[in-house]
This record gives sequence, C-alpha cells and structure tokens, in this order.
Amino acid sequence: MWDERYSGAGYAYGTEPNDFLVAMVGRLPAGGRVLCLGEGEGRNAVWLARQGFRVTGVDASAVGLAKARQLAEAAGVGIETMHGDLAEFDLGEACWDAVVSVFCHLPPELRRQVHARVVRALRPGGVFLLEAYTPRQVQFGTGGPPNAGMMMDLQALAGELSGLAIEHGVELDREISEGRFHDGIGAVVQLIARKTAA
Repeated sequence: MWDERYSGAGYAYGTEPNDFLVAMVGRLPAGGRVLCLGEGEGRNAVWLARQGFRVTGVDASAVGLAKARQLAEAAGVGIETMHGDLAEFDLGEACWDAVVSVFCHLPPELRRQVHARVVRALRPGGVFLLEAYTPRQVQFGTGGPPNAGMMMDLQALAGELSGLAIEHGVELDREISEGRFHDGIGAVVQLIARKTAA
C-alpha cells in the first residue's frame, strides 16, 4: 500500500512539517539525535534537520524513503534513512534524544510493543513527541486508517508509555492540511512525554 501511495506524483502528505511538531520543537533537546517513526517521504525529518537536529527516519516503504532523501538533498541537509518494518525494527537502548511519531498508526498490539521500545530507546531526559488520530476521526474521514482500532487516545497512551512523564497531552479537533491524504478537520491526540532520569 505505502509504496503505491508514495509512487504518485508529488508528495502524498506535502513537504511542509507537521504543525504540532513545529509548535513543540522547542521541547526537544537542541541539536539532539532524533528518530522519526513511519517517516514516509521525509517532510518532518528534513525540517528537523534544517533546525540543526541529527535525524534518522525509519519507514517500511523504500519508495517513500527515496523521496525523503530527494527532499533532503533539495533542502541542502542530510538525514539518515532506514528501511524497516516497525514490527521488527530495533530502536536501540538509551540512544535517542527524541523520538517523533506523526500519524504513525499501527495495530494495537504492535503499537504497544513499539511504544515500550520507544521508552527503552530514549536517553534519560529524552522526549517522545506524538500526534495521531483518535477513534472519533472515523466520523470525519479526512485522513488516517478507516479502522478506529488503529487510532489512539490519551488514556491508552498514558498506559503504554510507562517510564515517561507526560508534560503535554490533549485531545482536540483541528484543521489539518497535509497533502491530499490529510485534509480537513481531524480529531487528534497530541502528546509530549519525557523519560525520567535514571
């Protein structure tokens, strides 16, 4: 599915960074190592690199990552890309200053596993930034999977991120304009959580 989506002309989700990421970038450790989950065509990774972060984007789509590298080259920045399925991808241990997850929707059991790996992979003081659709998004139909079970809410995320302190967590409806697949009012959860000191 993703190779097919990213094979189209242009960028499926645009080339501009996610609004929540832009608003909250000051919460990320300046100049740190950042891992972007499900990074696709690279819009967030490239923007973070332009802000001085050392960025790695992981995605299951080689087509998307090829476009991410093209976008980085056009912007005059370097990013690392890793082709991998999050079901098997090793995030490492205490090696990232921040992990970014923007509309990275996974089946519930896999999502819980990945979030546990995120906690382990963050350095003490490291930050997890997430924006995702909530189950209410199915009513809007303006983006995201059609399956409410793959959406997230704040209560579930709090349970999945044991070891992180939530510094900002809200559910809200907001206007989203991110390419042709995220366009219109969306029901989202936004979260900033920090790994407590060891």
